[in-house]
Amino acid sequence: MSSEQNHFLRISPDDNLLVALQDLPKDTRIESNGRSFTLPNLVPAKHKFTETSLSSGSKLKLYGVLVGETTQEIEQGERITTQNAVHRSESYRMNEGNFSWKIPQTESWKNKTFEGYHRSDGSVGTANFWLVVPMVFCENGNVETLKSSMLRALGLSKRNQYEIFSQSLADAYSRGHNPDAVSLPEGTNHEPSPIFPNIDGIKFLTHGLGCGETRGISEELCALLAGYACNPNVSGITVFSLGCQHAQVSIMEEEIAKRCPVFDKPLLIFEQQKYPSEREMMEQAIRQTYAGLARINQFKRSPAPLSRLCLGMECGASDGFSGISANPAMGHAADLLTALGGRVILSEFPELCGVEQNIVNRCATPEIGTRFIEIMKNYELRVREAGSGFHMNPSPGNVKDGLTTDAIKSAGAARKGGTSTVVDVLDFPGWVTKDGLSLLCTAGNDVESTTALAGAGANLILFSTGLGTPTGNPIAPVIKISSNSKTAESFKEYIDFDAGAVISGEETVESIGDKLLSDVIKYASGTRKTKATLQGRDDFLPWKRGMSL
Repeated sequence: MSSEQNHFLRISPDDNLLVALQDLPKDTRIESNGRSFTLPNLVPAKHKFTETSLSSGSKLKLYGVLVGETTQEIEQGERITTQNAVHRSESYRMNEGNFSWKIPQTESWKNKTFEGYHRSDGSVGTANFWLVVPMVFCENGNVETLKSSMLRALGLSKRNQYEIFSQSLADAYSRGHNPDAVSLPEGTNHEPSPIFPNIDGIKFLTHGLGCGETRGISEELCALLAGYACNPNVSGITVFSLGCQHAQVSIMEEEIAKRCPVFDKPLLIFEQQKYPSEREMMEQAIRQTYAGLARINQFKRSPAPLSRLCLGMECGASDGFSGISANPAMGHAADLLTALGGRVILSEFPELCGVEQNIVNRCATPEIGTRFIEIMKNYELRVREAGSGFHMNPSPGNVKDGLTTDAIKSAGAARKGGTSTVVDVLDFPGWVTKDGLSLLCTAGNDVESTTALAGAGANLILFSTGLGTPTGNPIAPVIKISSNSKTAESFKEYIDFDAGAVISGEETVESIGDKLLSDVIKYASGTRKTKATLQGRDDFLPWKRGMSL
């Protein structure tokens, strides 16, 4: 990867596209690869432009892979747009060649630890949560009732800045005062419970599934909820069931046993149709949940090796810099953790479109590679049957900021997973069992994917963004990494880490990745809270397979 005076970038020697690192006005002189030319038109920052003149039907390469094809003649230095190029990617197949991973130096990391919650199965939590979930949407109301009745009593329901602002406006209107004199206060007010100081919170999840859809979707919901129960960040769980729905508690219990045969966390089941009244059920639910909270409040943090971390890798609201700064920095951190014996999960299969052969070549065994190919092709087939395709994955915001084709977006997104060997490939809603890099088939939807990552066992999630997004997760802290410093400032309520120094040339991907892993230790130890956590972003959205891209 080389840049010229930090104005533009060549990512791979094989590329015929260059990336503008800043707005390049018309007539800007470009010196690249022994060629000298001027730009015929403005190329905005983050966008790609051609190094040579291209005829219609020419292949476009970026990150060293095929990412598109021209639909008309393109002048040298012209910007790639949806009007002059379309998505194209290489076909892929099983490769019997041997993959050799260049393991990064980890001497400075080997003795580092984080402060976590040690579980009986050997896993370590980066947080200590109690979980309340419904098996079916019919029970959402009871979950909300439990939430409203317990949070304030436990000291966990603190008014945030918007509630305070709203109350101040209501007071001004009721008293005939000038509402324009009321200002929005700074910051939020989230504090641990003074009653149970060793508990990071109670998380109340609701959803629209559990009955009415196909049995397969209901069973996947049961497996996902089982993953949340088994996640090392969860110490106990209250479950509400109506009783007659497709998503039966027994199915969830079977899935828990598959993931954690020695499951010993409090699991409180309340099946409404077995109780003489809702009042009696809710009384018992509150009483027993309090007893469970008292039990898990006895857990305390203690040192754990970095190998006990399981990082989920996610991206959302990506821009043309994501694949250059934030994603490869995350990939470097992933490689370091993998080399230390930790676990990394790369999801979002629609955003591996175009780099499939690279993934297959990195698989530890032919069986793993074959499984990846089967899942990838089955997913794409189902999307096509729905009248869509992976080529439609980029959002309008992605395209506007330089991710013109899905292959361009995917080639940059895949860099979040680093360069290590792929040790396992999991279909949704899978559970990670091996140290190293695992692939998890999920949709490209941010919240569906982060929801699945936590359900697969991730105890922290690294999330890159170029345009800014508020997405969080109820049980796995989401560390938000900005691809550029402008977004880091404008979206500062949610950005935890700025990788923009890579774009400015002040830092390398490796140095930023090292700093990111250092910060990961602080978030894993609870000494630093992510912005999404502080803002109360508990986004939970189970994937209705085949309905999302």
